[in-house]
Amino acid sequence: MAAFTAQDVKALRDATGAGMMDCKSALTEADGDMEQAAQVLRQKGLSKVATLEDRENNQGAVAIARSGNTAALVELKSETDFSAKADDFVALTQALADAVLAGGPEAVASLQAELDDLRISKKENIVVGSVARFVAPEGHVLDAYLHSQDGRGINGVLIELDSGDEESAHEIALHIAFARPAALTREEIDSDLAERARASFEELTRTEGKPEQAIPKIVEGRLNSWYAERVLPDQGLFGEKETVAQRLGDVSIVRFAQAVIGS
Repeated sequence: MAAFTAQDVKALRDATGAGMMDCKSALTEADGDMEQAAQVLRQKGLSKVATLEDRENNQGAVAIARSGNTAALVELKSETDFSAKADDFVALTQALADAVLAGGPEAVASLQAELDDLRISKKENIVVGSVARFVAPEGHVLDAYLHSQDGRGINGVLIELDSGDEESAHEIALHIAFARPAALTREEIDSDLAERARASFEELTRTEGKPEQAIPKIVEGRLNSWYAERVLPDQGLFGEKETVAQRLGDVSIVRFAQAVIGS
C-alpha cells in the first residue's frame, strides 16, 4: 500500500482543488508521489473537462497590458460570470495579456498548464477568445481602453492611428467601446451579408410604392446607413451626426481590436 498521510492528501487538495477522495485515489495510484499524483489528477480532470467543450461560454474577462508603443488584449471565456469574477480567473486573464505583450499572440501557449488547471477547478468550458497585440511604429499613436465591472474587464479596445495625438486616439477608443463597430472598412464586411441587406432594402422600397426611377438612389442611401452602423469611420461619433472620420480629419485609423464579454 502506498505510504502517505492525511496531511499529504490535504496538501494535494490545496494544491489542485480536487476532492479529498480523488486526491487519495491519485496518491494511491502514484505510490505516494505528490508530483505524479498531481499529474494523475490533471489528466483525469482534463478528460472530464473535454466533455464540456460544446457548452456555451459567453461570459469571461478581458485584460489589457501595455508598455510604450506596444499593447496587448486577451479575452478569456467562461460559462458563468461567477467563475469569471473570481480572483484566480482575473489573474490568469491578466497573466495571458502580459505574456502576449512580451511574446506575441503565440505566447498564450506558455500558460497552457495554468489554463488547464483553471478549467479543471472550475469545471467549465474555459478557453482563450480574442487575442491581439499592436506594435505602433514611430509617429503612430496607440491607445488602449478597458471598461471593468465587478472586478473584471468586460470591454477592451486597442486602437492605432497613423498620426494625431493621444487625446484623439482615446476618444475613438471610447467610441469603439460604446458603438462596437464590426469593421474598419466596407470591404471587411461579409459581401453576402451586404448583398442580402441590399436585396431587403430594394424589396422594402418597392413595397412602399416608391417611383421606379428613385429606387436605386433610395436603396443606396439605406445601404449607406446600414454600413454606417457597422464600419468604424462611417459611424456617428457616440451616436451623434459627426462621423468618426470627420472628427479625425486627415488622421487615419490603422487598425483596432475589441473584445466584449457577452457579445
